[in-house]
Amino acid sequence: MVPEPSLANAYLAPHVALLAQSYARWTGAELPLPGADELDRGRALYHAPFVVVSHGTEPDPIFNYGNLQAQHLFAMTWSELTRLPSRCSAEPLERAEREGLMAAVRQRGYIDDYRGVRVSARGHRFLIERATVWNVVDGHGRLHGQAARFDQWTPLDDGGSAGRSDPT
Repeated sequence: MVPEPSLANAYLAPHVALLAQSYARWTGAELPLPGADELDRGRALYHAPFVVVSHGTEPDPIFNYGNLQAQHLFAMTWSELTRLPSRCSAEPLERAEREGLMAAVRQRGYIDDYRGVRVSARGHRFLIERATVWNVVDGHGRLHGQAARFDQWTPLDDGGSAGRSDPT
């Protein structure tokens, strides 16, 4: 299991750097990660007001990163989130649509205006909008998984609060 980001593990700075480099490669934009070094940028992403999640390349990919905003929205601890197959973040009826998205991202590299329904561990449904989903690749083009970033969501029941962070 992936350890929770902390000062002791430099907030998973190598993984954060891979996420940021891949995001820039596909989108031509930078993830808004202020800081002078990898540790500062790792800490900034973990505490960011927007959601960032990623999963690996397993046959049934498991989340390997979810910042605090993601943990809050999905109502899970780090250890719960990083044991969850990413497909389980969608309701069963939404999973075919989600798999179509993942296939499109694998083929094109990224999508920058995704919207879809997700569900928290408590069963609360929410609509994510304007999400960017991208392939996480290293400098050699080797695929490490996929990631998503979004800052807009709307609860679809009475179990959550709407979110919108500064999209800078």
